[in-house]
Amino acid sequence: MIVPEPRGRDVTSARLLRLRARNCIEIGLVNNMPDAALEATERQFRALLDAAATSGMVVRLKLFALPDVPRGEAGRRHLSRYSDIGDLWNSRLDGLIVTGTEPRKPTLKDEPYWDSLTRLVDWAEHNTHSTVWSCLAAHAAVLHLDGIERRPLDGKRSGVFECSAGSNHPLTAAAPSRICMPHSRCNDLPEDALIASGYRVVLRSAAGVDAFARRRKSLFVFFQGHPEYEADTLLLEYRRDVKRFLLRERETYPPMPHGYFDEETAGALAVIEQRARADRCEERLADFPADLSATVRDTWRPAAAFMYRNWLRYLCMQKEQRLSAT
Repeated sequence: MIVPEPRGRDVTSARLLRLRARNCIEIGLVNNMPDAALEATERQFRALLDAAATSGMVVRLKLFALPDVPRGEAGRRHLSRYSDIGDLWNSRLDGLIVTGTEPRKPTLKDEPYWDSLTRLVDWAEHNTHSTVWSCLAAHAAVLHLDGIERRPLDGKRSGVFECSAGSNHPLTAAAPSRICMPHSRCNDLPEDALIASGYRVVLRSAAGVDAFARRRKSLFVFFQGHPEYEADTLLLEYRRDVKRFLLRERETYPPMPHGYFDEETAGALAVIEQRARADRCEERLADFPADLSATVRDTWRPAAAFMYRNWLRYLCMQKEQRLSAT
């Protein structure tokens, strides 16, 4: 059936409806984080997308989770309000964000959710305009697509690192001159292997490749860093790892996050580390100051918002082209 071109007032109405449709972006968030971090991860990505959305842009976020990620009772109860992952396989979204999770196995292919995650990679290529793969999800995606293995680091890479643009990429258009990004990971992807497989480095720092991308049927964007982090996320992770050391759940004392604490706070935490090493017991955690959140800032937020704003604009542009074609 051929629909006649609208005339008169109907022209204005049709253009307005088309503009609204183009600027209404449907994004899925596949939240695979451990139970204790589920709610915080939702909040972080909602806040970042809200900061990135321009006036007149509407972002509708739909929550999913892979069913094979091990969960406790609290996690299963929280995920009961998420959409069923089965609904995703038969749908299409403008954009998708897939989080990582805490690794349990030395090899990603041995993780219980490997098959579900690789199915998600294949689905996203054909059913999104663009997908963001975060941290472990980025490692899993490039392993599935191109066989690039992540490599373990000598120790956890944690902190805020200043980045430089690896190329003139649309994701960094109009970004601030100084770009910082937080990292929190124990593995890394070799840059030479990424470039040899056709990936384009978007940001790099002393922590290695921060962000990279590859245009397939969908534009795949990968972050080894965490632009979504809140100001105190690294602090909370550091305190958690100190507690694990004191409980003997890990053998080494965690490194202090790089470029994150001011000089006075770093000095106080160094004293706490000395005491904890000398007297390794849970009671030493009481030495950890309760008010440290006031001393840290999300210095990466302006750059993170710019990059995600450019990503949302890309989704709008792709949706407009699809609507025009139909």
